[in-house]
Amino acid sequence: MKIRLTFTFAILIFILSSCSFGSLNLKDKPFETEDFLMGTVITQRVYGSNAGIAAKEATARMKAIEQLMTINAPGGDINRLNEAAGKNAVVLSPETINLLATAKEYAQMSGGAFDVTIGPLVKAWGVFTDNPRVPPIEEIQRLKKLTDYKKLMIDAVNLTAKLEIPGQIVDVGGIAKGYAGDEVIKIYKKLGIKSAYVNLGGNVVVLGTKSDGKPWRIGIQNPRAENGIYLGIVSVTDKAVVTSGDYERFFEKDGVRYHHILDPKTGYPSDSGLISATIVTDVSMDADALSTSVFVLGLEKGMALIESLKGVEAILVTEDKEVYATEGIKSSFTFSDESKEFKYAEKR
Repeated sequence: MKIRLTFTFAILIFILSSCSFGSLNLKDKPFETEDFLMGTVITQRVYGSNAGIAAKEATARMKAIEQLMTINAPGGDINRLNEAAGKNAVVLSPETINLLATAKEYAQMSGGAFDVTIGPLVKAWGVFTDNPRVPPIEEIQRLKKLTDYKKLMIDAVNLTAKLEIPGQIVDVGGIAKGYAGDEVIKIYKKLGIKSAYVNLGGNVVVLGTKSDGKPWRIGIQNPRAENGIYLGIVSVTDKAVVTSGDYERFFEKDGVRYHHILDPKTGYPSDSGLISATIVTDVSMDADALSTSVFVLGLEKGMALIESLKGVEAILVTEDKEVYATEGIKSSFTFSDESKEFKYAEKR
């Protein structure tokens, strides 16, 4: 078995080379951090007099969210919910209840393409571990029966949740980083920060403009090239830019490539025809859930979903190496394929 497990950033921040630190005032120099949290590398670049305080508080907040939402360590909300599957309801924190309720909304909106009860299948494939495997078809068929968001019962009044079926596992990996990004921006704003970004391993959220007043330039990774080769750049202010791609984490066996984004309906890695889905919107948690939803739905159904939502834009890349963008983002997106292998489809 050939294994390749990467923590590749799906999208990277560009800082214009014309903004050399030597020409900036001391107050314009950013406070920068890099941490390994929530299963990925998280970077922050924060400007302002409270930059250091804001970045450190943001890191502490992300650590707290990780403890609350992880399924890999005991004591957290999601872990306790999973342990009680098929038994009883569990009292959870208001933020966990809110996140689970939002996850169910996107499950319904996407027709089940996004489903946080996919945990048993995620564990069976083990793409996030050192020992990934292709489960036998009998095992996949059995575990598919446990993947049903409708069996996740939420009582927002009493702050409880319950998994109806024994063996069900909630995995919020497809939405928790988005939530964390929103919480980081709240901290920045509370401390008077006007210009900053946080990159949670491909989930990028920017506050304001860059320190020179220009929009942040976010590079869209070429899904079939090494890290740092781009298909284009999207310029944004006060936005979340989140990408789901089949190149982020995968393994190969017998010449077949298996990536980490599973289709709840098949139990196998999604084969929708998309290899990358980038969502641009105001709320990072929404962008996180939508990037997975659209990736699993495919080009036509995914675009239809995005176009039905106000204030949401998308850049989608197909396995045929065609790049599609929604109308609302085209003026902010510059296609610049360095590999010369992809085609920008002006119309769909």
